[in-house]
Amino acid sequence: MAYQDLRDFLKRLDMDGELARVSAEIDPVYEVTELSDRTVKAGGPALLFERVRGHKIPVVTNLVGTEKRMCMALEVDSLDDVAKRVNSFIDMQSGPQGFLEKVKMLPKLAEIGSFFPKSVRSGDCQQVVRTEGFSLNEFPILKHWPLDGGPFITWPMVITKSPDSGKRNVGCYRMQVYDGRTTGMHWQTQKHGADHYRNSRAKNPNGRLEVAVAIGSDPATALAGILPVPPDMDEFLFSGFLRRDPVELVACKTVDLEVPANAEIVLEGYVEIGEMRTEGPFGDHTGFYSLEGQYPVFHIQCITHKKDPIYLTTIVGTPPQEDFFMGHAIERIFMPVMRMQYPEIIDVSMPAEGVFQNLMIVSIKKSYPGHARKIMNAIWSLGQAMFTKVVVVVDHDVNVQDPREVVWKSLCAIDPERDIQFTMGPVDSLDHAARRQDYSSKMGIDATRKWPEEGFSGRWPDEIKSTDATKKRVDVLWQQLRFVQSSNKK
Repeated sequence: MAYQDLRDFLKRLDMDGELARVSAEIDPVYEVTELSDRTVKAGGPALLFERVRGHKIPVVTNLVGTEKRMCMALEVDSLDDVAKRVNSFIDMQSGPQGFLEKVKMLPKLAEIGSFFPKSVRSGDCQQVVRTEGFSLNEFPILKHWPLDGGPFITWPMVITKSPDSGKRNVGCYRMQVYDGRTTGMHWQTQKHGADHYRNSRAKNPNGRLEVAVAIGSDPATALAGILPVPPDMDEFLFSGFLRRDPVELVACKTVDLEVPANAEIVLEGYVEIGEMRTEGPFGDHTGFYSLEGQYPVFHIQCITHKKDPIYLTTIVGTPPQEDFFMGHAIERIFMPVMRMQYPEIIDVSMPAEGVFQNLMIVSIKKSYPGHARKIMNAIWSLGQAMFTKVVVVVDHDVNVQDPREVVWKSLCAIDPERDIQFTMGPVDSLDHAARRQDYSSKMGIDATRKWPEEGFSGRWPDEIKSTDATKKRVDVLWQQLRFVQSSNKK
């Protein structure tokens, strides 16, 4: 059964020794961040700060800051289990041919129908409704790093509707708190939220775009705004797929939007088209500050919340941070989607130090000359993967999850002048090295074995390997030798 809400998941973490309760009074300015940063880098537990200075509301950080807790959040033993479920539905979409095959699909079709978001009349997120006398300052919103422009909400589900189609978008966009009733709305140029804003501006330059922001939910729902689902898929539908139970949604009190009924806190309001304000700096997931920029302003006209809300946030900064484990889960979960389009792809890795957009390593089953370059260009055409600054393509027998093997075999495989290509295209707005905002160069490295058709005239050498028979014989001896070595150390 799916987790009912955030606190239901916290109970599970507590039972499994994966939650630490911090009873000492901790300052929301820098101190919560520092403790969380040290904890995630040490592979430590989720943190529940029970006494945050100046506030009655507790704070949760590092919720899914290990692969184990991410698996617990998605209620699987391995992230590959989710990928297998995704793959089964992709296979189903290709369509069965015979009548019996179609009949066999009926249970899966029924399962898909059970994932659609379900509207309910009321939700715990509206136990308290406030349209007057409220302030964001009542909530323990963290100021994370010394040069930050102010406190930032870092794990919101920002909900808007397309003014053209009426389709919902759920995104995770940081929100700088300006005062008790206004925040920034960090809609980067290529994000769907920015699309809704631009379309609203085109329709009515003097109008408003309604916005709802939900904070804190069961983990699969809280991840809705982070998942790179296709533009025509509802994020809450995919959350329902992940949790194997539909996300219950309740209508907002002052805007024509729905929010998760189990959310801890909901902010309702609007963005005034054309109103911009300086946002930032912000200590970002790159390990550097993203600098000031002009972004829309979110005006809050109503706050609803549970009677005893918990404030869920995430820390970003020098990797690895909690967002690495989110990104790693996305990498594994959406692998079948990538392989559906490019079945030659064997595996993909995005190391923590690559901060998502800077490095992707791809192994392929190479079938023809120039195959690696085709995959580079394919990556640069795939949704959010278009931002990838460096793509390294290796052969199918390279373990892309082992950075030592990747560096060794890649460097041994390349002639830099021959095997590196450059191209121009869109880059992440947070790339401070880009020559222009949102547009710069990218690099692809073909680190596969080279064929004569690719201009290689020599003979590619074999890799040094022992025989399987020798390995088996020595395995027994090795255990004995290790025993002798450990005895000698004593």
